[in-house]
Formats: sequence, C-alpha cells, structure tokens
Amino acid sequence: MTERLKTGTTTVGIVCKDGIVLAADMRATAGTMIVDKTAEKVHILSDDFAVTWAGTVSEAQLLTRLTRAELKLKEVRTSKKPTTKEAANLIGGLLYSTIRRPSMLPGIAHFLLAGKDVDGVHLYDLFPDGSVTLIKDYVSSGSGSVFAYGVLEIQHNKNMNVEEGVKLAVRAVNTALQRDSCSGNGINVVVVTSKDIKHVMHKEVSMSLL
Repeated sequence: MTERLKTGTTTVGIVCKDGIVLAADMRATAGTMIVDKTAEKVHILSDDFAVTWAGTVSEAQLLTRLTRAELKLKEVRTSKKPTTKEAANLIGGLLYSTIRRPSMLPGIAHFLLAGKDVDGVHLYDLFPDGSVTLIKDYVSSGSGSVFAYGVLEIQHNKNMNVEEGVKLAVRAVNTALQRDSCSGNGINVVVVTSKDIKHVMHKEVSMSLL
C-alpha cells in the first residue's frame, strides 16, 4: 500500500472592526520529514482577495491557479469585480468537485479566504469537502489549529483593530509552533482592509544546535 504524504500547518483568520488578518506558519512537511522551511501559505490572489493554504500542497497550488484565472475571466466577462461571496463559492465548488473525483490519491486542501468588495471586508472558511462558511470572528485550520484556537477563544475581541488582530494572530500561530511538530520555521501575515491588501509580516525563525 502506498502511504499518502500529508502536510501539516497552522493558519489563522481573524475578523477585526477595520479589516481581516490572515496568518500562517512557514513549514511544509511530508510525513515526519520537513521538506520546506520557507513555505508560503498566505497568498494574495488579486487586488481584492487573499487565501491561506492547509493540506496537500499540489492541490492548493492547482486550485489557486484555477481560482485566479476564473476570477479574472469573470471580471472580463461581466465588466465588474467579483464579490467575496462569489469568490468563496467558486473555490468551494472547485473543492467539492476535486475531493469527489475518481483518484487513488485524492487531493485535500483547506482555504481561508479574505476579501474586500463594495459591501466591506469578509472572511470565509472553505473546507476540503466544499462547504463555504462565512466567519464572523475567527477561524483556524491545519494540524496546529487546536493550539491556535485556545489562544483565539480567550483573547479575541470583536472590537479589536487590525493592529491588535495582527498581534493576536502572531500569538496564536506562535503557540502552535511551540506544540505542533508539523508547524514551524516562521510566521507570514497579510492584512485585508477596504483600501488594500498587504503583507505586514514575514518572519523566519531559525533553530541552531547548541
């Protein structure tokens, strides 16, 4: 029997009063081996959308490329920018069809989507089964999410601004880094506001032998 290689990770999405914070660690694993210490798990799709990755890397890469292309095509065809809900439903549909396709090694990917549109900023949890959930406070995915949720549950405040949200996201991911062997090597943070989307942190953590 062929053992399927899995990836571990910790991603976090936080709703703030003035924007959305996305964060993730930077370690990619295959079984017990660390294959990448600088993995990018937070990706800006366009001027309006950003996602985090958890799951099978190849699947996440493919679905991200398809999503970028479909969103651009929709904008060209309709002469207007897609809403965050439309982008979420697009990714959800791709996930639904992917996990149900005939394959000996089905891909599994979990996305957190943050976006801005005419109605404001929004955060969606896009589960590997294709379900689409609008998040009102916070969400985490990946093998380290159980540790991140412990921090988010206690420290999240619905009135916090994005600056406070970034600090909370870093604490949540850093907590997972301390306990989850599949998460590590750094933290990457992106902030989505009604004005723009930008990287606000890309910090690598090196571990040297004593």
